[in-house]
Amino acid sequence: MTLDPHSPSLLSTPTHLERLAQAAGAMTRAARETWLGAPVPTCPGWTVLDLVAHQGMVHRWATAAVRLDPEGMGNAASRETEGRTSADPIGWLEAGAADLIQALGQAPDDLDTLVFLKQAPRAKSFWARRQCHETTVHALDALGAVRGRPLTAADAWFDDDLALDGIDELLIGFWQRGKFAIRSAIPYAVLVRPDTSPVAWVVTISDGPVRSRRIDPQEQVAVDLTLSGTPVDLYLALWNRGGSPADPDGALDRFREGGAITW
Repeated sequence: MTLDPHSPSLLSTPTHLERLAQAAGAMTRAARETWLGAPVPTCPGWTVLDLVAHQGMVHRWATAAVRLDPEGMGNAASRETEGRTSADPIGWLEAGAADLIQALGQAPDDLDTLVFLKQAPRAKSFWARRQCHETTVHALDALGAVRGRPLTAADAWFDDDLALDGIDELLIGFWQRGKFAIRSAIPYAVLVRPDTSPVAWVVTISDGPVRSRRIDPQEQVAVDLTLSGTPVDLYLALWNRGGSPADPDGALDRFREGGAITW
C-alpha cells in the first residue's frame, strides 16, 4: 500500500472498503465477546447496545446517501429503534455494514451526493473513507467495552497507513469545520508528527477557525507545541480512544480544553 500525500485522501477507495469490512468484523466480534448491556468506557453513558444501534443507523444513513435515497436519510431515529428492538442486534449491524459496502462498491466514480467535511475527496471516496474511520473508531469503542480499560496500540488490528489516513481526516476534515469551537485568545501552532511517517500536520489555533495543513515531516516550521508517537498511538489519542503518544508539551490537554477532542 502506498500513501499519497498529495491526494485529498491518503488511501484509495478499494483500500477503505477493505478496511471498512475489517472494522465491521472487529466491531461485531467485540460486541459478541461482551453483553449488550455492558458500559462503553469511551462513550460515557452508552451501553454496547447503544453503540450497535448507533453504528447500524449510521451505516444505513450512509447507504441511503450513496444510493441517493433522501427518504432513507431522514429516519435516523426509527433506524436506531429498529436496531435496539431487533431480535439479533449484532446480526442487524452486520447486515447494514454488508449493504453499505455493496452500495459503495457499486456506486459510480462520479457519484454526486452529500459530503460534509472540509477539503473532502469526491463523494464515493469521501463516503468510503468516512465510513471506514467511523466504523474503526466505534469498533475501538466496542473493544474498550470488552477490555474495560484504555486502549493501546497493541489492541489495534489496523496498520500505520490506516492510522495516518484517519489522523488526516480528523485534522483536515473535522477540526476545520469549526463544530468543536476550539479557540485561544493567544494563537499557538501544534506540529503533529507521527514517527516514520511521510506526512505531518501543522494545526493552528486562534480566536478564529482552526487551520490545519499537511506538510513534509522534514519541513522546518515554527510551532509552539509538538505531538509525536506511533501513528496508531496518535490515532487513538486524537480520536480520544486511548493511546500513549509522546506529548511533553501538553498538546492533547490544550486540544481537550478547547473542545477539539470529543467522543
